[in-house]
Amino acid sequence: MPPTLKPAITFAEKKNLDPAKLVRLYQQAPWAKGRTLEDAREMLRHTDVAVTAWDGDVLIGFGRVLTDYVYRATIWDVIVDQAYQGRGVGTDIVQRILHHPRLKKVELFWLCTRMPGFYEKLGFSSKEQTGMVWARSKQGRQE
Repeated sequence: MPPTLKPAITFAEKKNLDPAKLVRLYQQAPWAKGRTLEDAREMLRHTDVAVTAWDGDVLIGFGRVLTDYVYRATIWDVIVDQAYQGRGVGTDIVQRILHHPRLKKVELFWLCTRMPGFYEKLGFSSKEQTGMVWARSKQGRQE
């Protein structure tokens, strides 16, 4: 019997993907474990650009952008299936975002992450700390 050829990893810009596939991927990341199907569906509706990575019909990577298409863009939720990490999939997703034709005028890309080392290799700087955060989950707590 001839060996079965595995499909190559492919990339696509897809906002209309099945949110269940994304939630399956989210379950692998501590920062996204509690995300629900309903919330993922709504999030995708309001995402400006989404880059996906696929092995056949299995979603193995995802990253998304919120932007004004001129001055600022924020990259969110870059995630790669644990079985595919270390193969350049995350790097490819980020590069496809940074060089996306619809984002070519954007001056600054912002990124919130707990993995600065990975992104610094891609040219991001952690020296530009100019932001603040308001967390709904921390409001109303008695300190």
